[in-house]
Amino acid sequence: MKTFFARTLERRKLILIAVGIPVVVAGWWAFRPEKLWINQKVNEPAPFAPATDTHPLYTGTFEGKKHPTSGRATIYATADSKQYLRLTDFITSNGPAVHVLLARSDDGKLNQKIVRGELDGIELGPLKGNQGDQNYNLSASIDLREYNAAVIYCERYHVVFGVARLDQF
Repeated sequence: MKTFFARTLERRKLILIAVGIPVVVAGWWAFRPEKLWINQKVNEPAPFAPATDTHPLYTGTFEGKKHPTSGRATIYATADSKQYLRLTDFITSNGPAVHVLLARSDDGKLNQKIVRGELDGIELGPLKGNQGDQNYNLSASIDLREYNAAVIYCERYHVVFGVARLDQF
């Protein structure tokens, strides 16, 4: 026959398990810790043929902020007035909700590792992979003289992974 103390301890263990499992699952879902160790490689070809009348407009190299980030960002224009941001030899850390933005290079928030408030930028889409070459379409209405920095940014935690300040080619 179990003592009162043993029964109370057994009930507490069951309550702890019943509450603990959903808390652990919710924590995993919110933070996605496995993304810290899993690399996602992308190797997209250039969105234009090398023989076409395509020329680079702006280019710059990535500088890591909160996470080591390296590679080159180049904006290309084609003869039919389409523009692309191409990341080459690109490497950064993986994480949840990481996006590619164009921002103003003189924005002081780009010098911070963690942004207070919202980052003023133009969303180009989620990061396709944390390693490799990748392309992002640009709208013709973007003023590249004003938005002249490519930014790798985690929207969930407001963290700047890396910045490439783009200079005219």
